Amino acid sequence: METASGRETVTVNAAESPLGLLRRYRTKQGSPFLSLREFDAGERLRADYSRGQIMPRMGVNWGAVSATGRGSGDRNGIADLTDAALSARLRVEHAIDAVGPELSGVLIDVCCFLKGLERVETERHWPARSAKLILKSALGVLARHYEPPRKTTRKADAILHWGTADYRPSLG
Repeated sequence: METASGRETVTVNAAESPLGLLRRYRTKQGSPFLSLREFDAGERLRADYSRGQIMPRMGVNWGAVSATGRGSGDRNGIADLTDAALSARLRVEHAIDAVGPELSGVLIDVCCFLKGLERVETERHWPARSAKLILKSALGVLARHYEPPRKTTRKADAILHWGTADYRPSLG
């Protein structure tokens, strides 16, 4: 990793995320089950989810309680968020909107809450080994959102119709 003081070696735990485990799986043809694009899209969503501080609290927020014993009433602490956290929340919101309601739930469960595929299948009452395919589809849509395909420009001599060269009647 490159830092201001030079290069530093960092350790990454690939087993921390279910995507890391799926990235190591291979198809029958020997290619990775998740493409690098899909994996990066899921990790980008997780990073924005963490930066946006969207994860629910697991305990009491003692900082929000004033001396009077009542909460500060600042709408869930939104006033205390930095611009970076607010912009990360917006990126997550746009990504989830782009994926759609059918696929966004599995993305949030696996990428953000780091739930395993078996747990997702159990909670959603899905058939065994179905979450893997749904997640792959969702990651494909998410990757397309983050990196839209480049529009190809049409060449001047491109075919705009079906037909042979002599399909027009002669006027003569």
